[in-house]
Amino acid sequence: MIRVLLADDHTLVREGLRQLLGATADIRVEGEAATGDEALALVKADDYDLAVLDLSMPGLSGIELIKRLRLEKPRLRVLVLSMHGEQQYAVRALKAGASGYLTKDSASAQLVGVIRKVAGGGMHISEAAAAQLVGAVGDGDALPHTRLSDREFEVFRLLVAGVGPTGIAERLHLSVKTVSTHKTRILEKMGMESVAGLVRYAVEKKLS
Repeated sequence: MIRVLLADDHTLVREGLRQLLGATADIRVEGEAATGDEALALVKADDYDLAVLDLSMPGLSGIELIKRLRLEKPRLRVLVLSMHGEQQYAVRALKAGASGYLTKDSASAQLVGVIRKVAGGGMHISEAAAAQLVGAVGDGDALPHTRLSDREFEVFRLLVAGVGPTGIAERLHLSVKTVSTHKTRILEKMGMESVAGLVRYAVEKKLS
C-alpha cells in the first residue's frame, strides 16, 4: 500500500485527488495539509511513502518546502503537482530532492501511474525538462533566471506577479529589508534596471 500525503491549499483540489486515489486498490491518502507548515508537521509526526505537493501554498512552500521535507525524512518520495509549467520549476524541484513533476492539467490516469512510478523509486519528468536538467550542469550560457538562487527565484516570481515587498515578506516569512536585498541582487544578476524589465523577461520566457 502506498501511503500518500496531499498538500494543497485548495480544498477542492484535495477532495478531487482524494476521490481519485480512493478508487485505487494500492494507494491510500493518509494525511492532508493546506499549508507547507502543516505538511512539514505531518511528515515529522508520521511516515508516508509519498508526498504530493503544490508549490504555491501559504507559509513554507516551494523549493524550500521540498528541501525541508527531504531533510526531515530522506526516504520520503516527493511528487510536485503544480499549476506552474515545467519550465518554471521542474529543474529546481528535482535539484531540491523531488522525484517527479506533473502539471495540474495532466490526465487523472497519468497522475495515478506517476504516483506508482515515483513511489516505487522511479523519476518522472518530461523529455524537455530532462534536457534542461542536463543542460543546467556546467552551462556557461545559461539563461539569466537560472543563475538565481532558489530563494531569489521565489522573490522573482512574486515580483513579476505584482506582489510588493511587504507582501513578499509576509508570504516568505522574511523581513522587508531582506526582500529588498534579494530584489537588488535579482536585478544585478539578470542585468535589469527595473521590475518592469523582469516582467517583460518573464512573459517572454513564459515564466509568469
